[in-house]
Amino acid sequence: MIAVVQRVKSCDVAIDGNITSGIKSGLLVLLGIQNGDNQDDIKYISNKILKLRIFNDDQDHMNFSVGDVDGEIMVVSQFTLCGDVKKGNRPSYIDAMDVDLARGVYNSFIDYINGCYPKVENGIFQADMKVNLINDGPVTLIVRSKD
Repeated sequence: MIAVVQRVKSCDVAIDGNITSGIKSGLLVLLGIQNGDNQDDIKYISNKILKLRIFNDDQDHMNFSVGDVDGEIMVVSQFTLCGDVKKGNRPSYIDAMDVDLARGVYNSFIDYINGCYPKVENGIFQADMKVNLINDGPVTLIVRSKD
């Protein structure tokens, strides 16, 4: 499982021109689900996201987690994170989980992180989404459950 985590001032997701969900200050999580990902990956990524100390204290040091600052979290599925561009110029998605299986893992991820933290919104799996965000920093990290 791969998560690109961005600290944001705000973020919203639109489908067919209509905003379907949004957050204020917090984290945008772009989530790629790979072959073999399971509940252990869900727990690892969720717990890492919730504990990342990437929000500034009063001395401008990144010492606070999303919960410490009462922030919100937006989770958006993004299978292209599983793309491999080592050979040629066209990404290979051989490591991306089959769409039907990935939908179940994505829903389990949403359920798990919602059970751990009350301020979670999400995009719609496999929808053509427009994600609008205002980066804060910018602060962007890549979290992997494997390697």
